[in-house]
Amino acid sequence: MDLLFSNDRRGEYPQSWYAATAELLPPFPKLEGEARADVCIIGGGYTGLSAALHLAEAGLDVALLEAHRVGFGASGRNGGQLGSGQRQDQLSLEKMVGEANARVLWDLGEEAKDLCRTLIAKHGIDCYLRDGVAWCGSSKGDVEHLHHYAEHMGENYGYEIERMDREAFHALCPSPDYSGGVLDMGAAHLHPLRFALGLAKAAAGAGARIYETSHVESVEQGREVLVHTGGGTLRAKHVIYACNGYLGGLEPKVAAKVMPINNFVVATEPLGERTREVLTRDVAVADSKFVVNYFRLSHDGRLLFGGGESYGYRFPSDIRALVRKPMLEIFPQLEDVRLDYAWGGTLAITMKRLPLLARLAPNVLTASGYSGHGVGTAVHAGRLLAEAVRGQSSGFDAMAALPVPGFPGGAALRSPLLVLAMSWYALRDRLGL
Repeated sequence: MDLLFSNDRRGEYPQSWYAATAELLPPFPKLEGEARADVCIIGGGYTGLSAALHLAEAGLDVALLEAHRVGFGASGRNGGQLGSGQRQDQLSLEKMVGEANARVLWDLGEEAKDLCRTLIAKHGIDCYLRDGVAWCGSSKGDVEHLHHYAEHMGENYGYEIERMDREAFHALCPSPDYSGGVLDMGAAHLHPLRFALGLAKAAAGAGARIYETSHVESVEQGREVLVHTGGGTLRAKHVIYACNGYLGGLEPKVAAKVMPINNFVVATEPLGERTREVLTRDVAVADSKFVVNYFRLSHDGRLLFGGGESYGYRFPSDIRALVRKPMLEIFPQLEDVRLDYAWGGTLAITMKRLPLLARLAPNVLTASGYSGHGVGTAVHAGRLLAEAVRGQSSGFDAMAALPVPGFPGGAALRSPLLVLAMSWYALRDRLGL
C-alpha cells in the first residue's frame, strides 16, 4: 500500500478548507513517453517547487514530477506556521552541535523566513501572510522554560521574544488550559496551499516543466538517471528526491531515517464575534505538549485547529471526532460550534527532529524530515538543493552535517516503535508530567 493513494482520490486535492479557498491552477500535463532534462525533481511540494523555481531561474532545464497535484501533500494541508529557527530550539541545538554550529543553524532558519517573505512579495502570492506565532504552556514548568528560552534568545542572539504571564496570555488567548507563554512576532502564518500554488506558478513562469499525475515508480541511478513513471521515462543529469512523508519505498536509504506520520486539522464554522473567545490578535499559536496542538484564525473568521496524530497508511474514519477532543480541551466554550471541514495529511519526522539533507550519489540529492517545521525549512531546502546542483553547496553542506540517525530497526520497525514512544508521551501530556 502507498500513502500517496491510501486516503485521497488520484489527482485531486483533499476536501480541506485550504482547497475550498484557493484559486487552483489548471492541471499540468502528465508525463507521456520519453523526455530529458538537466534536473529531475520528484515531488511537487514546497521543497520541489522551490528547487524547480531556483534552478529554472538559473537557466537549467528542469522537470518536476508530481504523483497528484502540486501542493497535494503536507505543503497544502499544514498549519501554516512560518516558524523561527529550526524545529529544535536553540538551547537543544547548542547541546547537540555546539554554540557555533547552533548559531549557523539559527542564521539559516532566519534566512528561510526571509526567503519565504521575499518569494511572496516578488511573485505577488496572495496567501494571507500575517506576523506572529505564540508558544504556550499548560504547566508552570512549561511556562518557565519558554520564558527562559525567550531570555536566552534576547541575550545571546539579539532576537526579541515577548514573555507573557498567565494574565497576559489569557488576554491574547482565553483558554483555561494555558498558564502563560511567549510571542514571536518575527515568525508568521499563512495559507499554505495558496503559497504552494504561487510557487508552482512562479516556477512554471520561470521555465520549469511541471508534470502532474505522474507517479514515479522506480529510479535507475548512474551517470544519467532514468526516472520511470506509469506513463513515461525521464532521463536527467541530476535527480532530487523531494517527497518528504510520501517517499514510500522509493529510496530505502532515506526511508530508514525519515518516518511518515499523519496529522489532522479541522475548520470550524465562521465564528463572527466569537473569534474573541479564541484569539484577540491575528497570530498563530502552538502549545508545548509532546503531541502539539496548534491553531489560528482564518481570514474568514474560522478557527483552524490541528491536533492528534496517527501512524500507518490509513487515516481514521472520523477525523472530526479525533480533533474535536483536543480542541474542546483547549476551548471548552466552543462545544456548540460546528466543524465544517476536517482533513488529514502526512508529514515526516526524524529521530532528532532535524531535517535530513543528503547527497546519496554525486548527482542524487534529497531533503525531507522537517518534523512539523516545514513551511520555511522546506522552501529554504529547495534553494539549498538548487545551489548544490550548481556546485554552490556551503548551505547544503551545513544542513547535511546535522546528526540524523536512522530509526531503530530501520524502515521495517520504525512504525511500531514510534507508536509505543508516542503513546507514552501522550500519557505524560494527559497526566501533566
